[in-house]
Amino acid sequence: MERKRILIADDESLIRMDLQEMLRNLGYLVVGEAGDGITALKLARELKPDLVIMDIRMPAMDGIDAAKVLTEEKIAPVVLLTAYSQKDLIERAKDAGVVGYLVKPFKESDLTPAIEVALARFSEFKQMTQEVDDLQHALTTRKLVDRAKGILMDTKGLTETEAFRAIQKMSMDNRRPMKAVAEAIIMAHEAALGRLGHR
Repeated sequence: MERKRILIADDESLIRMDLQEMLRNLGYLVVGEAGDGITALKLARELKPDLVIMDIRMPAMDGIDAAKVLTEEKIAPVVLLTAYSQKDLIERAKDAGVVGYLVKPFKESDLTPAIEVALARFSEFKQMTQEVDDLQHALTTRKLVDRAKGILMDTKGLTETEAFRAIQKMSMDNRRPMKAVAEAIIMAHEAALGRLGHR
């Protein structure tokens, strides 16, 4: 099994050292460490770790703000280290897309469950995002194809089925997606209308 690559961020070097040792003992690979949120963010963008474990309270940029960026950019899931169970921090962390917590002081045995749950949740999140993107793409394609069909029905006197088949055939003959063919039909039609308007 491939070792999971982890980036750690905490402004206390002792905690970073302890964490690094625990992670190594558990078979994880620590690929980098940072003492503040901005460095953590920079390293995460460069190293593309599987997971980031970082403290909430850090100089320059706190762990929650850094986690929000990492989640938005889909770089890596974040497990937050905290000595605080303050409600406002937990709410902010939830909004930032944090997928796990470890409350200090933690034991080595606390790490694996937190890491594995975070990795699983992040994987689900990425899959859902992909499915939403696919659906949006399918919907856009369908709208464009419907518009192109309408144009072919109006201009060439085709039935809806014939218009659809014509688009399908153009797509196959030109080895281009139906979306691209539909866009070309719409653009050509709009250009023709534009020319008529200028006469």
